[in-house]
Amino acid sequence: MTSDAHALVLKTDAGHRLLARYRRTQNSTDLDQSIKHFECASDLCPVDHPCRPAALFNLATAKFVGCQASRTYSDLNIPISLFHDALDMRPISHPDRPITQLHLSISLLSRFARRNDAHALDEVISCYYDALRHYGPMHTRRGQLLCNLGVMLDTRFGRRGNGLDLDRAMALFRQALDLRSVGHPGRFVSLNNLANGLSARFQHRGNDQDLDEAIVLHRKAMALCPVGHLDRSSSLNNLASGLSTRFKHRGNDQDLDDAIGLHREAMALRPVGHPDRSASSNDLARGLSARFKYRGNDQDLDDAIGLHREAMALRPVGHPDQPASLNNLAVELSTRFEHRGIDQDLDDAIVLHREALALLPVGHPDRSSSLNNLANGLSTRFKHRGNDQDLDDAIVLHREVLALHPVGHPDRSASSYNLANGLSARFEHRGIDQDLDDTIVLQREALALRPVGHPDRSASLDNLANGLSARFKHRGNDQDLDEAIVLQREALALRPVGHPGRPISLNNLANGLSTCFEHRGNGLDLNESLENLRCALTLLTQHDPRQLNVHCSLSSVYLLFHRSGLDLTGQDTDSLNAAMDHIKAAANFFSGSLRFRLRASLRWVRHAAQHAHGTELEAYSISMHLLDAYMSATASVSSRHNSMKVFPRTLAVDAASCALRRGDVCHVVELLEQGRTFIWTQMARFRTPLDNLQEHGDHAQALMKRFRHLSSLLDKPPANDLEGTPRVNAEAEATRYRHLVEDWNAVVEEIRKVEGFARFLLPPLFSDLQDAARDGPVIVLLASKSSCNAIVIPHEQPPTSIRLPTDLEKLLRLVLALRENIEKEAGPKGTQPGLIKTLRELWDDIVRPVVENLDRFAGRGSRIWWCPTSLFNFLPLHAAGEYKRGGKSLSQQYVSSYTPSLTALIRARRSNDGSPSVSFAAIGQNHPPGHSLPLEAVEPELELVQSLLPCPPTVFFTKVTSVESTKSKVVHTLQDNHWLHFACHGTQNFAEPFKSAFLMRDKPLSLLDITQTNLSRHQFAFLSACETAVGDFTTPDEVIHLAAGLQFAGVKSVVGTLWSVDDSTVRRLVEAFYKNFCGNGKMDSRRAARALHRAVQTLASDKDVPLDQRIVFMHIGI
Repeated sequence: MTSDAHALVLKTDAGHRLLARYRRTQNSTDLDQSIKHFECASDLCPVDHPCRPAALFNLATAKFVGCQASRTYSDLNIPISLFHDALDMRPISHPDRPITQLHLSISLLSRFARRNDAHALDEVISCYYDALRHYGPMHTRRGQLLCNLGVMLDTRFGRRGNGLDLDRAMALFRQALDLRSVGHPGRFVSLNNLANGLSARFQHRGNDQDLDEAIVLHRKAMALCPVGHLDRSSSLNNLASGLSTRFKHRGNDQDLDDAIGLHREAMALRPVGHPDRSASSNDLARGLSARFKYRGNDQDLDDAIGLHREAMALRPVGHPDQPASLNNLAVELSTRFEHRGIDQDLDDAIVLHREALALLPVGHPDRSSSLNNLANGLSTRFKHRGNDQDLDDAIVLHREVLALHPVGHPDRSASSYNLANGLSARFEHRGIDQDLDDTIVLQREALALRPVGHPDRSASLDNLANGLSARFKHRGNDQDLDEAIVLQREALALRPVGHPGRPISLNNLANGLSTCFEHRGNGLDLNESLENLRCALTLLTQHDPRQLNVHCSLSSVYLLFHRSGLDLTGQDTDSLNAAMDHIKAAANFFSGSLRFRLRASLRWVRHAAQHAHGTELEAYSISMHLLDAYMSATASVSSRHNSMKVFPRTLAVDAASCALRRGDVCHVVELLEQGRTFIWTQMARFRTPLDNLQEHGDHAQALMKRFRHLSSLLDKPPANDLEGTPRVNAEAEATRYRHLVEDWNAVVEEIRKVEGFARFLLPPLFSDLQDAARDGPVIVLLASKSSCNAIVIPHEQPPTSIRLPTDLEKLLRLVLALRENIEKEAGPKGTQPGLIKTLRELWDDIVRPVVENLDRFAGRGSRIWWCPTSLFNFLPLHAAGEYKRGGKSLSQQYVSSYTPSLTALIRARRSNDGSPSVSFAAIGQNHPPGHSLPLEAVEPELELVQSLLPCPPTVFFTKVTSVESTKSKVVHTLQDNHWLHFACHGTQNFAEPFKSAFLMRDKPLSLLDITQTNLSRHQFAFLSACETAVGDFTTPDEVIHLAAGLQFAGVKSVVGTLWSVDDSTVRRLVEAFYKNFCGNGKMDSRRAARALHRAVQTLASDKDVPLDQRIVFMHIGI
């Protein structure tokens, strides 16, 4: 033997000896020395040396062990390269080639596990196939090779979805199991592998035989793991998962109960700190959730949520299962929301779904499930809060999910079902025919994929029936109605007593039968409908939100009994009273969503009014209360305004008209005050002073501070109320706002418990509202379908109602004629006969009857206040008259002012600043962006105002010229000066009235900007601009315009315009106004109305000032 050969033997032996010792003792020094010896041995073997393959194999083995020991997985390329080199030197016939292939496969597998390298997975599988050829059926390693190769194919199937990989894996697992007979130590692993593979194939193809065989194999595997065995918990878990899957597909109760029992046992074997604890928590939670949906036990649902929270806590950011935990918890919170109606659960669920989706990029196998869950959450929120964006987003997400679940996919039925539900909701909301047809097509597809025995078949039957019923109501095809009832009966049969879905199936069938009765008149249908609904109500728990739907259905059925004249079988019940009792119960059902309750209350109003029922007035009061609560939970004023458009705009005046028919004039005033100017009233609540509360002790003082703090947070504009704001940010802001409102409401309730504050922020009583007439009577104008009335409110006497000789139709014609004549007859020299005719009609039908009754309350020349509602808001009441020589007019007898509400007028009088000095700002802008022609009179008007005001120290004057009047500059000027004059363009935005604005040099100063400015100490504003007191026709009783906005923001006295002002003539009126306003050298905002009145009278003989320009200005406030 040569010296090199001897050295090679020594180095090789030393390397093996040290490596073996390292494996026993885990001493890293031994491993390092072993690698050095193998490296020396490799160096002694040149490329053509016969021992080089062995030397490379030895070195590769030691290096691979070193990577595992040091966790330096980035160095795995080194042993892999060495194994490759050794393999290349060992031809197919070489006896050591198989072991080399096996070790190369193991190292490649390790790299794949660390890097998720798809190419490495393919190479591992190829190597295993090569190695397998060298291990015959009797070889001891063959079973392990078969198992490993099967696992790799199963892994590749999970990543690429190729069913051929799965079939090959199954074949290999079966071969491995055949090689591992009873008693073989590897039999447990083989049983598990084959069972898991069969379960995966069942999920992929839906073959029941695969699922049944998987459960049998899991039972055999568990039998090999007695109590105390290390693998018992995983075996319990695997069998439980199989049974849960079978329950989902066949609905056998015993499978579900057995699964939960096994999951509990598995979890007990995985205490806190066990690496699989989170998986056990998650699995048990899912089992309990399934049982809740099947049996409705609240404890199961609460336990499931608790377990999901535990699992999520054990899966922090970066954990591969965190998205699944987020989704699972969100799903259960959504379920609890549906069951109990807690808003917080729904908000939290959507946030969690969004977090989960963000962690699942396009291509991730779980993305479709996450998309689906988020879509379901948004659909639910739409149903309860009515935000269109939620519904549209949900449908887009459901379509994306359906595209990811092609025909044959096991989740196709759920995707079709969910998209159909979204489209059905959109049809109900917008009435698009295509949505209804698509709904039915998708529900039929879902039903076909849920054969008899499928646990979700009843839900598909119910929803297809609902779609067909909707189409019948829309198109009148009898076949749709008949099929719907057949499907509803089948669904009910699948939901026996004890099934949580039975009440809703009873409700759906009842609705179908009542529709059938309306169409065909068969009393048996109506009786059966009633029985089903009574049964449904008895099955629901006290706080189940579904009670609201059943009460509504019962109300509809009793109304059908009343209208049809049919007797209630075996009952001594008045059907109309029963109908009203149930719809009242729905409106007052606290666990129901505000939106659903509000809808129910409005139905109550409609039916009570239709039948002149005794609860009509109560229905109106409840509806206004619920509308107020519903609006208060909305963060931005623009979204509140949009919400107002959805609900009846005449709710308050109709309620007042109802009270008027009953002769209760005081209550008429209270209802009008409660049901109008919702948006302004809600804003004003957050600015309510509470200084006198602190006199009631420490607790009251703490409440005052808490109220002020929450009010200040709610009074701020939403941080994300901007176009282009990310949806998730807007949702977070909306959720934050709702939570603040809940806290604020709780504080208000506590304040009401303090002595003397029992009615704090409750709708005011007439005795309080009458104070608005302290300086002169207030005339409230009421227009409803039944009558038009004026209610005169004196300061101390009872109110008087005056029936006006007009109606809604004539009022509308009058408003339209006014607008048409203003536009058509505008001009400096026109006689404006159309306008005069309109003002005469205004006098005859509205103002004259009031004036004839005013002498009891107000002397000639005294002040009066108009508080118009509905269409009256758009009429220049102050300008009414006969307009003929010697004719009468309102302005000859009284000085008119306006107020949006009685409360606003009371609030304006509350703190009239008596400061001897006045900070007055005149703000002008003659050429804003987007206007081609400048307003030539603006700068001279500012000079004119300054010249007519008293000098310092009475008035400290600030002028903001067109060059200076940026929005920012003007906002600061508003804050620093309590008396204001605007000379500029004004615009009324009818689509979004809070975007009505004064046009400044750079950008508009909007009504929304004004409302967010503290003007509580401001005395006066003159708005020499167009359309500053023009409201929104869609919500007239909200009185949303610039002049009202300034008053609600705190300005005590405001002069505004009802239509466009003429730049060339307005100077005359401004001059006349200020001469009357401050001619005696003193400043008092209470003189503004009389100054305007006299200015208009002064110009009456000026032929250069047309009539429309003399009457365009009106006064609001004190």
